[in-house]
Amino acid sequence: MRVSEAMTRDVRVAGPDQSIRDAARMMADINAGVLPVGENDRLVGMITDRDIAIRAVAQGKGPDAKVRDVMTADVRYCFDDDDVESVARSMGDNQVKRLPVVNRDKRLVGIISLGDLATRHGADAAGKAEAGIARPSR
Repeated sequence: MRVSEAMTRDVRVAGPDQSIRDAARMMADINAGVLPVGENDRLVGMITDRDIAIRAVAQGKGPDAKVRDVMTADVRYCFDDDDVESVARSMGDNQVKRLPVVNRDKRLVGIISLGDLATRHGADAAGKAEAGIARPSR
């Protein structure tokens, strides 16, 4: 099975110059803890609820701080034509629960999560990824 068959296509994207308040509101609207960050039709980062808590609030940044100031710029991603099993292994190896999905032109086309793997590919792939994610960090 290809990632394109399991991913979520309707993805909300934050802009790097938006406030973290706006990003948090978007996360609340879609009941998610992560948003891809895009600029000029390119994926430039990811922002998580943890980024907002640890990189913003804990460091005294206010709600008007920019997404670019707290996002993770080193983004791991997968391609829409990748095999789901290899992506699940990669998620476990890299201890991530979600990956943005890009096409071969590196345009954002979706996001894949452990939930997507479990509901569309079966618990086995999601379980293997979760086992890798749950291991202690180095």
